[in-house]
Amino acid sequence: MLYFANPGYLYLLILVPLLVAGYALLRWLRSKRVAAFAGDKRLAKELMPSVSPVKGWVRTILFAVAFASFVIGIARPQIGAKLSEHKTQGVEVMICLDVSNSMLAQDYSPCRLDRAKLAISRFVDKLRDDRIGLIVFAGQSFVQLPITSDYVSAKMFLGSIGTDSVPIQGTAIGDAIRTAVRGFSDQSSKSRVIIIITDGENHEDDAVEAARQAAEVGVRVFTVGVGSPEGKPIPMGGDLLKDKDGNIVVTKLDEAALQEIADVGNGAYVRAGNGEFGLNPIIDSIHRMDAEEFSSVVFEEFDEQYMYFFGFALLLLVVEMLVGSRKLRFNLFNRK
Repeated sequence: MLYFANPGYLYLLILVPLLVAGYALLRWLRSKRVAAFAGDKRLAKELMPSVSPVKGWVRTILFAVAFASFVIGIARPQIGAKLSEHKTQGVEVMICLDVSNSMLAQDYSPCRLDRAKLAISRFVDKLRDDRIGLIVFAGQSFVQLPITSDYVSAKMFLGSIGTDSVPIQGTAIGDAIRTAVRGFSDQSSKSRVIIIITDGENHEDDAVEAARQAAEVGVRVFTVGVGSPEGKPIPMGGDLLKDKDGNIVVTKLDEAALQEIADVGNGAYVRAGNGEFGLNPIIDSIHRMDAEEFSSVVFEEFDEQYMYFFGFALLLLVVEMLVGSRKLRFNLFNRK
C-alpha cells in the first residue's frame, strides 16, 4: 500500500504541464520574431545553423520529469511493509454531550457548551491507552465519533460540535445512555464508562431507568452537571430565548436528577466548576478500573521511498545539462 506522508506537496505537480506549455509558447513567440527579422523560414534556419529545435524539447521534457520526480520525493512516498496486530490495555469511554439550546447559557465563559468542549479536550489529553467515543444529544442522540483510540480524530470531531448538531431540541438523556451502550465495541465486556455532560433538564424519557439498565450490563454511568441552580437565560440570535407567552426562558441545573442517574448507574455525580470542570475525579476512577486488552490491525514498518525519486530527479538534471542546446558538429563518416 502506497502512502504519502506529506501529500500536500503533490499539488505542485500541476506545474509540470504548465512548464511544457510555457516552453511551447516561448518557442512559438521566438520563431515568430526570427521569421519577422529574417523574412522567411528558410533564411532563418541558415542564420542559425547550430541551433537544435529537438534538443530544446528534450531538455524541457527532462526538466519537467525531474521536477515531477522531485515533488513526489518531498511528498515522502512510503510503502506499508506489513499488517501488524497492535494490542493495548485500557478502558472504553463514551462521552455524551448535551447540545441543546440550554447549553448556550453563560454560567461559564464563554458558554456551557464551549466550556464543556474545552474540558473534554483536556480529558482526552490525559487518557493513556483507553478508547473514546463521542455522542451528541438533544431531543435525540447521534454517534458523533465511534469508539476509537485515535485521539486526534476525537479532538477534530469535538471541534465541529454545536447546538445545530442535533436537529430536534430537547434533552433526551435516556436515549443518549442507550445509544452509548450500543456503541461499545465487542472487545469490551467490563471496563466501560459513560460520561454524561449536561445541565440535567431531562424532559424526554426515563434517564434513571436507562442508567439502571446500563449498570446491569456492567457499564458505569458518570454525570457532570453544567450550570447553576439559580439558572441563566439562553442567548439566541442577539436576543434572549422566550417562551410562547413572551417570558424569558431560564435554564437551571437539575442536580437531583443527575445525582440519581449516577447512583443507579454505579458511577458518581460531579458538578462542573469554572476552574475544575469535574472530569479529573472521573479520570482517576477510570485509571483505577481493570484495564481490558484491545487489539487492532494497523500498517507498520513503512519503508521510505523518497530517496529513489530524488536520485532519479538528480540523474535527469545531469542528463539535461549534458544534452546542451546546439547541434553536434561532429560527423563520424565525414571528418574534415
